[in-house]
Amino acid sequence: MLSVLQGVAEFLPISSSGHLVILQHIFEVPESLRMRLEVFLHAGTMLSIFVFYAKRIYALLGGAFAFGHDNAQRRMDAWLYAGRLFLSTLPAVAIYFTFKHQIEGMTANARMVGALLMFTGAVLIGTRFLPRGTRQVSWMRALLMGVGQAIALLPGVSRSGMTLASARGGRVDPDAAAEFSFLMSAPLICGGVLLELVKGEVETTRMSWGVLLWGMVVAAVVGYFSLALLVKALKGRWFWLFGPYCIVAGLCTLIFC
Repeated sequence: MLSVLQGVAEFLPISSSGHLVILQHIFEVPESLRMRLEVFLHAGTMLSIFVFYAKRIYALLGGAFAFGHDNAQRRMDAWLYAGRLFLSTLPAVAIYFTFKHQIEGMTANARMVGALLMFTGAVLIGTRFLPRGTRQVSWMRALLMGVGQAIALLPGVSRSGMTLASARGGRVDPDAAAEFSFLMSAPLICGGVLLELVKGEVETTRMSWGVLLWGMVVAAVVGYFSLALLVKALKGRWFWLFGPYCIVAGLCTLIFC
């Protein structure tokens, strides 16, 4: 169940962290086991990003290391795009290491998560009234999307919701917005997985490796199709419809948790 939830909620703008906290609160999942599950589930959704945007990633890597005078513009474009991706990760890294303990402490408060889900819903509904555009992601817009990603460190705030709402506010083309939003998340997801492994806080005895790997695969497959659905939603002008769901989910959490 948690694998499917992670695959769906990691990309759809409904906050995977918030939903995981709520379900783990309901089922009383131990803290050490929760951390191990999240490491593998996030690894699965990271894999889905790499598969979904494989051609784009290959093109960027090929462009970055395409030598010769004829490839100068292609090489410059690739490195500038990589630079904007790097810039977009800085706010979340700074906020996480500054307020790490406060953010982690909020995961124990399901009612706080419910309130933040309602905030996410309000932001998503607000995107209905923002004009569409055809712009690409500029340096300033990359930074603002990074700020949105940093805000989404709070459990219950959707990362994709905040970053895509920021892109929508800057009249960024839907395809370009989705691509940048999810490519900018990959370094943070990868870093988070590696950080938990290096810290040595991942429980190793309560669940078999087979179960965890299967959960990672399920999260990757479901995540791939969720990512495709979100891109379609952005093009089809119904991205904002995830907002009412978040408000209802948050309200139910406040009432019943």
